Amino acid sequence: MSRATDILDIISTRKAAGEPFALATVVRTVAATAAKAGAKAVILPDGTISEGWIGGGCARTAVLKAARDALADGRSRLVSVAPADLLADRGVRAGDEKEGVRFAQNMCPSQGTMDIFVEPVLPRPQVIVCGSSPVAVAIADLAARIGFAVTACAPAAEQSAFEAVDRRVEGYALPVDEGSGSYIVVSTQGRGDEAALLAAFSVEADYVAFVGSRKKAQKLKEMLIGRGIPKERLAKLKAPAGLDLGAITPEEIAISILAEIVALRRGKAARGSPP
Repeated sequence: MSRATDILDIISTRKAAGEPFALATVVRTVAATAAKAGAKAVILPDGTISEGWIGGGCARTAVLKAARDALADGRSRLVSVAPADLLADRGVRAGDEKEGVRFAQNMCPSQGTMDIFVEPVLPRPQVIVCGSSPVAVAIADLAARIGFAVTACAPAAEQSAFEAVDRRVEGYALPVDEGSGSYIVVSTQGRGDEAALLAAFSVEADYVAFVGSRKKAQKLKEMLIGRGIPKERLAKLKAPAGLDLGAITPEEIAISILAEIVALRRGKAARGSPP
């Protein structure tokens, strides 16, 4: 097996395990450089290169910084490492970004030029639906189609409402390590509202929403305060869930909720409804 095949297998294994990393690929070299086009390296969130090689110190610092930034915001980078005179000819300096390219100076004797594409490989964001209402089922179906991992939380007798999901939780006892990249929607239609919301606020999530009226949500908030949930945490509850699209059907409501999640995930808070 070739070394290129080895690193591709490692990349596939890490992706399957849901481990975040950045993949750096040399896409162009000019003059003498240690690494050649096609060279790859896997960079972990702590800045270490776990597998592969893209050259020595000439590009390492700039690429590792780009990898950390890419993992932080989920956006790819193109890094161009070149000698000082060539940077000057281009009208840029080390550290500048222009037309989507980040420039760095090659301090090595080779004085070659390298362009390295750095892309983040992150676990799929997940939508967690609590309840088996028609809206919950529609959210699970549509979320999977647009690239989310889906967890269905519902009593065992209600799990059959979901045809295919990535994970099933019987009841509402969510794992405590959900963390960043999790979006929770409670749509229980009165069957376990309080239990589902207690579970939702027992974990850290980027978004917690309740499908129901403001009046009902307010009553549930009062009950949750009595159960020890801090008011500042409950202030983050989005109720009613979703953007105000005038949605009526379960599918339309699901679209409005997923649109709100996408807006939040992409860094654009829904107008008129801050998260």
